[in-house]
Amino acid sequence: MQSSPHTDIYSMALQKDVPSFKLIDDELQQVKELINEELAHCPQKSGTGQLVKSLGSRAGKMIRPGLVLLSYHVVRDASNGKPRRGCARNSQYEAIRIAAIVEMIHNAALLHDDVIDEGEKRRGQPTANSLWGNEFAVLLGDFLLSRVFKICADLEPRFQRIISTVATRTCEGELRQILQRQKWDLSESEYIEIITEKTAALFSGSCHLGALLGGASERQVERLNAFGLNAGIAFQITDDLLDIIGDEKRAGKTLGSDIGKNKLTLALIHLLKVVDEKEKGFVISRLNAGGGGKKALIEKLISHGSIDYACVRAKEFVEKAIVALAIFKQSIAKDALVEMARFVERRVV
Repeated sequence: MQSSPHTDIYSMALQKDVPSFKLIDDELQQVKELINEELAHCPQKSGTGQLVKSLGSRAGKMIRPGLVLLSYHVVRDASNGKPRRGCARNSQYEAIRIAAIVEMIHNAALLHDDVIDEGEKRRGQPTANSLWGNEFAVLLGDFLLSRVFKICADLEPRFQRIISTVATRTCEGELRQILQRQKWDLSESEYIEIITEKTAALFSGSCHLGALLGGASERQVERLNAFGLNAGIAFQITDDLLDIIGDEKRAGKTLGSDIGKNKLTLALIHLLKVVDEKEKGFVISRLNAGGGGKKALIEKLISHGSIDYACVRAKEFVEKAIVALAIFKQSIAKDALVEMARFVERRVV
């Protein structure tokens, strides 16, 4: 897990966003290269080849592939780097391939999300839908998934099952969130269930895959699953907070879509629970006003402690994630996972 002697722009961006990922810089670079190779399969004669390739320059934080790789290394470190029974064949190469798969699934979901949310900016650049239209963006997401299917065909069945299950859960969570729009009495537990499926399942699945690649024991798999699940829940809570109070220039994406689309997030659920009936009516009217009611909503969220409440809950899930790693011996990879969880917590600081 040595860093490369040179630091290109891509690596600098990764380390700035998630400092602990400098430990897997070379491997993440290989993940990016593999994704670019898959994107290059788009037929050039169709006239869309260059547009598809442009996605390769839009690398995000690479959190999910980072979780695959760090989980793999945590398990290998626990066995002093010796291959264990159950360790995948050519496990280092398989880790790169599977890390690329989870990032491609995530990128496909983002392409579709931007269409649903009418997002105009993602990762500091115009979204595919804002540049080329909704039809192209949806089909581009589908193209990414088709390449995922192609890579998965060569994987061991146990990895195929995990990936297919995670992809299904992610879609189910997104569908459930859409169905719950304008459900003003949505409970916190229902919200946690939704984000567990739409976001945390891919975090947990990434850790699960990395653990199996490293030949983890059943208990180690369970603990890394728990780490990913809790870190993923915390990530979505903070992401939802950023959608309300974040700065678009710093976030690099369109914000305010949750309010505009009447999606209830943890801070809003807390606010609707603590206000009286008169204020509740006002809050709902501001939610129905979409982006036009954002300023008044933020004032209410702050004055009633709803922003602070969501921050505290995110911190609690981060702590649960870190505790789940207690069974692993101290190592650079374990420290990196802990730092990744802390990064999630600090996103709204």
